Parts: sequence; C-alpha cells; structure tokens
Amino acid sequence: MHLHSFCVVIALATGFACYAEEAYPPDPAMPAYQLPEVLKLQSGKSVTTPEEWQKTRRGEVLELFRTHVYGRMPVTRYEQSFHVTHEDKETLGGKATLRQVEIRIARESKSLTIRVNLFFPNKSDAPVPAFVLICNRGAENIDPTREKKSEFWPVEEGIARSYAMAAFLNADVDPDKDDGFKDGAHGLLDEGERQADSWGTIAAWAWGASRVLDYLQTVPQIDAKKVAVIGHSRGGKTALWAAAEDQRFALAVSNDSGCGGAAISRRRFTGREQVARITTAFPHWFCSNFKSYTDREDELPIDQHELIALIAPRAVAVGSSSEDRWADPRGEYLSVIHAASVYELFGHKALGKADLPAIGNAIHGDQAHYHLRPGKHNLILEDWKHYWDFADRVFDRKSKE
Repeated sequence: MHLHSFCVVIALATGFACYAEEAYPPDPAMPAYQLPEVLKLQSGKSVTTPEEWQKTRRGEVLELFRTHVYGRMPVTRYEQSFHVTHEDKETLGGKATLRQVEIRIARESKSLTIRVNLFFPNKSDAPVPAFVLICNRGAENIDPTREKKSEFWPVEEGIARSYAMAAFLNADVDPDKDDGFKDGAHGLLDEGERQADSWGTIAAWAWGASRVLDYLQTVPQIDAKKVAVIGHSRGGKTALWAAAEDQRFALAVSNDSGCGGAAISRRRFTGREQVARITTAFPHWFCSNFKSYTDREDELPIDQHELIALIAPRAVAVGSSSEDRWADPRGEYLSVIHAASVYELFGHKALGKADLPAIGNAIHGDQAHYHLRPGKHNLILEDWKHYWDFADRVFDRKSKE
C-alpha cells in the first residue's frame, strides 16, 4: 500500500489527520549564530533559582526588550471606564451570553474606545477560563451577530468546550500605520519628544489587551486567574509581549508570529523575514532602537527565546504553519526549546532538544506547547483545537479533552 493510501485509511478509521510529509524541510544556508544565555545576568553571574530569576534576571531581560525592541510605555495617568452596550443572554441557541462592552480610556480632553465582543457559556458550575483574541484583521472576523463566521475566531466551538471567547480590534487601540505616533494610544498617552526607546505600536496593542483583561476580571462568569491572550502574525507578536509585560495573563498563545515574535532574530536566511525588512515595512511596530540592528542581529543583547522565558512559569503555546517559511517555523520552535531552562527552574517539564515535530503534529511539556500545522499563514480551527487542548492541560480540565 502506498503511503498516501495508508494515510487515507488511517484518517478514515481514526478521525485523525495523517500527512505524507515526514519532516519539515531543512534550513537553507545561513550564518552561524550564538544565542545570549537566558540564565546569565549581565554581570556574568549565573541564575540558579526561581527566586533569582524573579528578583534579578527577569527584570533585566524585560528592560532589555523595552530598550531594544518594543519600547517602554509612558507613565501617564488616565481614566478608565466600562460600558455594556448590548447583551443577549440567549445567543447561540441559548448556550451562551453575548456581551458587547466599550472600554473608554480618557486623559484630559482626549479619549479612545476599545470595543470588546465577549461570549461566555450559560451552563457552567464554576467560572470558566477565557481566551482574548487580539484581532489584526477586519471586524467581520469577530462578528458578534455570528451571521459571518470565521475560523479566525471560532466562538461556537470555544463555547462548546466551556471557554469564554473575547475579542477586540487592534485598530481600536492604535492604528496599524506609520502615522508618526499621533493617533490612538500614542496620541492619548505620549508626552514630549519621542525617544529611541519610546513604545511602538505592538507595545500599544499589548497595553490594550491588558485593558481588556481589566474588564474580564470584573466578570463573575470568568475565572480571572485563567485568562489566555492569543494573536496571529502581528497579533502573535503582541500576545507574547502582552504576557511578558502583564503577568496576570495565565497563558500566551503565538500563532505564526515570526520575526519580532517567536522566531529567533539571529536566524538569517533568504525567504525569512529579518530585522531589515520588518523595520522598513512596519517601522511603527517597534521602538526606533530595533532598526539599528539591521544586518547586525548578533549584537542584540537579547533574542526571542528570552521573550518566551519572560512568560515563565506561566504557560506559553507557539504554533506554526508548514508553508509559512517567511515566519520561520523552526526558529519559532527553537525559541520555546531555548527558553526551557527557565521553565525547568520552576520544576516544569521542558520540550527537550528534538527537532521540529512532523507536519500535523504537536509536542508539549506541562507549561509549553508547539505544533506545526500543514498549510499557509493563517489562524484556523485546527490551530484553535491545539490551543484548547493545551489549555485544558494547563487549567487542569482534562475531562474536557
């Protein structure tokens, strides 16, 4: 029997997909690189305990990312309020409640509004975990009426698995364009001249995700200690940075986030997005310091495995798609692998040192997950199923699997 025929038989018999590809293609030629040691302080001293990580190295790494990649947000006071604009307690055939909320942020004479669509199950014996989607696509992908359904935000399937599903548009927080940082959160909160480490748009979107979490913590139907932040592509970069900055997020999910997200920056080869390209095409995403590492990535004092490490001991899930070479799936996987030593400090099982899983497969420790989905750059139901399965483990909901 040919392999393809065998796969079809197995798929029909078991209900699980089987793919003929046995391994992801090897890397093309690229320069050798050496990663910064995640458990070594800038002084050269090694970190050997969870207490040392939390008290010294974590803050050091966080500051390095603020200085060289994402920027630091201004310390500016503002007023925040929540307004429920619509509620339907019998949506999805009575299985869920839809609540539409406006989060209004005001400072002096300026303001912005983050619109949140939230679904939570009606029948639950206890508060449920929630996923917050940072939607970097149009509003039709998070349609609250469910007249338009997109796999980008599969509400019905999430509710069936007893997860609350929240989503907001990143554009509500800050426009995705090089506008000189005059609009959105930057226009609202910035003061004085911008500096080389002033926050970029990814940092602004991450700040917006935290404002959504502020609201979810007021909802009794949601377990505030079990909230995941999820994003795809630029949204995936944002989800990782949101969880790094805000330790209230219990799980960070990065889907196809690539350069400036989960992928190792030092991996430079043709066909993969690099610092030079991303900071030219999207200069507003990062602080201006990041652009200075064009063609000199080896001089970065940090790399993206340390972004993953900042989430420890909380959970992290990284997903890639096999045809998305631009995002560098192996580089995304390696970030999880090289962050493992920090998770091990806290007694968590690491992913190990093996190569990428076969296309269509997933691997995970108790607080870390990686999967390689067949197909193109996208967030689809198959990805969500992987993330829900992992969240079931993280949140001790094994009976839901």
